[in-house]
Amino acid sequence: MIQGFLGCEPLISPTAFVAESADIIGDVHIGEQSSVWFNTTVRGDVNAIRIGDRSNVQDNVCIHVMNQTGPTIIGNDVTIGHGAVVHGCTVHDSVLIGMNATLLDKCVIESEVIIAAGTLVPPGKTLASGYLYMGSPAKAVRPLSDEERASITQYAQNYIKYSRVYRGEHSFEENPFYNRQEFNAGKHEPKDPSHT
Repeated sequence: MIQGFLGCEPLISPTAFVAESADIIGDVHIGEQSSVWFNTTVRGDVNAIRIGDRSNVQDNVCIHVMNQTGPTIIGNDVTIGHGAVVHGCTVHDSVLIGMNATLLDKCVIESEVIIAAGTLVPPGKTLASGYLYMGSPAKAVRPLSDEERASITQYAQNYIKYSRVYRGEHSFEENPFYNRQEFNAGKHEPKDPSHT
């Protein structure tokens, strides 16, 4: 559902993908090549929500705002994992938010940060650039490796590929994302270590 609120309609780039079961409400802008997936709520009713370019909001995410005092601003190349809650806060460019993480009012996530699954970021906390954060409340556990920094952009690029298929821009005779024949032949099953 895409729905206005008090005369303010969502503005969604024509290159973005929004799943039919996602709810986009009110003062929401969604940038180029971004995607909002199944059963997600992006509710810009009592403040504004901005989602930049090439960002993906995965299934069952809830993005909301604080009445008058707290918009939610999400930058470019951000991945928000399944089931996360993002509320009245700022997320800069190139951030990976793990599944079921919770970001609370007025927290700030600087660029090039990975937030582990299930992490709680308390109100008003700033997560400095370049670290992996975990826990409740979130704590920096170590600096990101070069590979992890690169993976943030790669996750965003993967979701652009997926969304192009859902938008009908790309089609394939066989699924390019996994080998279905090998899967159906049982090659996905873990080997029993007793059979060596």
